[in-house]
Amino acid sequence: MAAVAGGMVGLVTGGASGLGRATVERLVQSGASAVIVDLQSSDGQALAASLGKQCVFAPADVTSEADVQSAVSLVREKFGKLDLAVNCAGIAVAVKTYNFKKDTPHSLEDFQRVINVNIAGTFNVIRLAVGEMKKNDPDADGHRGCIINTASVAAFDGQTGQAAYSASKGGIVGMTLPIARDLAPMGIRVVTIAPGLFSTPLLASLPEKVRSFLARQVPFPSRLGDPAEFAHLVTSVVENPMINGEVIRLDGAIRMQP
Repeated sequence: MAAVAGGMVGLVTGGASGLGRATVERLVQSGASAVIVDLQSSDGQALAASLGKQCVFAPADVTSEADVQSAVSLVREKFGKLDLAVNCAGIAVAVKTYNFKKDTPHSLEDFQRVINVNIAGTFNVIRLAVGEMKKNDPDADGHRGCIINTASVAAFDGQTGQAAYSASKGGIVGMTLPIARDLAPMGIRVVTIAPGLFSTPLLASLPEKVRSFLARQVPFPSRLGDPAEFAHLVTSVVENPMINGEVIRLDGAIRMQP
């Protein structure tokens, strides 16, 4: 796949905020077109309007087959093809497996919701996006498209209270290679990025003292990651055709403590 430039079309879930928004902005700034896939209640419409004609908003719940199929159809209608799908949509809960003080177990409903959005939602987007990518003419390398997923360092260094979140991100890590193998005959690559601590809306909502403490846990650079750095890696992966079936930690060498 050539450098990210005019003519490339990318779909980004969770594209209205955080890592997804930074990815959408970098794609458009690079001359590509982008479709923001996010909830109707998000800032997706306003963001798309601010980025101009190279960007459109497709309101969707990633766990809905109809919603995602509609978003993929919008890509075809507006831009004629789909080259790249970036999965950034995700949710988290922070609850221990069992609260011994309150004598209550982790909510099964909460656990299932995180698994459903983060694993099934990611897979739903992949399987439907691929149906559009397969229509692309292959380049000289036989390349037709690229899928980039978002896991987390929690997939490897899950902390106390992260059973659901770590399990969901571990699921994304685990399906990266088999899906890359499934799609290899069609020339579609699958890569997962596992970010560390990034300055996203979730972390921005924390008190300054907490954010400062978290930043100091990162060996180097000793700060929170900038979403633009995640977006930079997305475009680097797109431009390097040999990166496939791999999980890349983007974390400043952090290893999360219990």
